[in-house]
Amino acid sequence: MTLPVLSCSIVLYNNSMDMLAQAIGSVLQCPMVQHLYLVDNSPQPLFSEPFEDNRIEYIFTNNNRGYGAGHNIALQKSMEAQIPYHLVLNPDVYFDAGTLEVLLNYLAAHPKVGNIMPKVLYPDGSLQYLCKLLPTPYDWIGRRFNPFKSMVAKRNQLFELKFTGYKDIMEVPYLSGCFMLLNIAALRDTGLFDERIFMYGEETDLCRRLIKAGYQTIFHPGATIYHAFAKGSHRSRKLTMIGMQSAVYYFNKWGWFLDKERRTINQRTLSLLGYKP
Repeated sequence: MTLPVLSCSIVLYNNSMDMLAQAIGSVLQCPMVQHLYLVDNSPQPLFSEPFEDNRIEYIFTNNNRGYGAGHNIALQKSMEAQIPYHLVLNPDVYFDAGTLEVLLNYLAAHPKVGNIMPKVLYPDGSLQYLCKLLPTPYDWIGRRFNPFKSMVAKRNQLFELKFTGYKDIMEVPYLSGCFMLLNIAALRDTGLFDERIFMYGEETDLCRRLIKAGYQTIFHPGATIYHAFAKGSHRSRKLTMIGMQSAVYYFNKWGWFLDKERRTINQRTLSLLGYKP
């Protein structure tokens, strides 16, 4: 079977050049990649010289409107170019040759998949638990400030779906935004990232809209990537505030405690995964 082509975007903001070079190299080693958009939200341009690979298009926005808004610039271009799939990628992610091909094979065989994410490891090879239920206010706000670590760990077994072992392909309602291989046809139905979310939570919102429109959001452990996950929102007061603002917006949009749709989706997910309390 001939694999479909794809495009990719990486949104930049004063990034490490060494780490970014790894991400760019990972993407360009895949022959199915038609375009790689580097959307630079930095105060000053990170690049001034042309790139050797003509698949790279560098876009200096000169206006940091946020992570989702940056990727939307590239997603619009992919739509106009009639590219069937688009990879939203963090600049601190890298992977081996053949990774994208595994996921493209799955997407080509499953047209109702709107978003797919591979297994994500730290650079030391340990697993990142990035498959989650749709969040409650406790998961996004209360959990961070709960001093009782045993309570947090118990909740994480469920919220982060740790009980599954992350060994099988599974349908998950909330997948990390560090790597989102998106079906452009699905985005035509749902719309792009909600640009009222500056950063943190935009992927949750999009996954939820994909599910609402009848698409699947899939974790596929047959492909692996490495993510130098920094949890910036836990280290910076400014990023913590941005994260809180995003959470408030998200829950105002979808519901705080009375969210019947969230309960239905999460219960269905746990049932499909064979969870037994």
